[in-house]
Amino acid sequence: MSFLFFLAAASLIAVSPGPGIFYVAARTLADGRGVGLASSLGTGVGGLVHVAAGAIGVSALILASAEAFTFLKLAGALYLVWLGVKTAREARFDIVAAARGASVGRAFRDGIFVEALNPKTAAFFLAFLPQFVDPAHGATWLQFFGLGLISVFLNTAVDVVVVFMAARARSAANRRRLAEMSVASTDPPGPTRRAAASDCPPAPAATSTREKKLPNITDVTSSPSVAML
Repeated sequence: MSFLFFLAAASLIAVSPGPGIFYVAARTLADGRGVGLASSLGTGVGGLVHVAAGAIGVSALILASAEAFTFLKLAGALYLVWLGVKTAREARFDIVAAARGASVGRAFRDGIFVEALNPKTAAFFLAFLPQFVDPAHGATWLQFFGLGLISVFLNTAVDVVVVFMAARARSAANRRRLAEMSVASTDPPGPTRRAAASDCPPAPAATSTREKKLPNITDVTSSPSVAML
């Protein structure tokens, strides 16, 4: 039952919008799907660094004092409550700026460092995972590490889904931009069409049929037949 509660809580946290989701989305929109996937895997590896360090630290803490472990669980629960209230009130996140033109390898390394050097990630794991660790069920470090692996896997899976969604949005935007550029290049502007029309010579004035049939009066009086009369 405790594991089911953990799985439900970890899944809810994974799908909640946070800095990690916005980070991989920004990298994907800036540099494409490959860079976004590399960033997602990098943040996953960085999360494992915190999981390993937390497993060692929690295990050492339990060996030192059971009371200290209980205090850690209580402090962690209070931290999670405060974090939830803070997120709901502020509704904004610090997003790491994504550098354009980054390679896949660089994006992977950046993801590792961004997550491994984030103290909020360490604090979260130390507050969340001990709530589901029970010293009576075996090695505490192994429980902590196993729960941490599941949590990192869920977070990374959600990040990958976000990357594919952002990549589709990026492709659609690029196609729309290319279509607008193509239309603009094949359709000349209005002033050019008016200038082309003004260069054409004017059409000659039409002569009525009545004017063609009436002879000139001078031509009639000067003809020989009229002179003989």
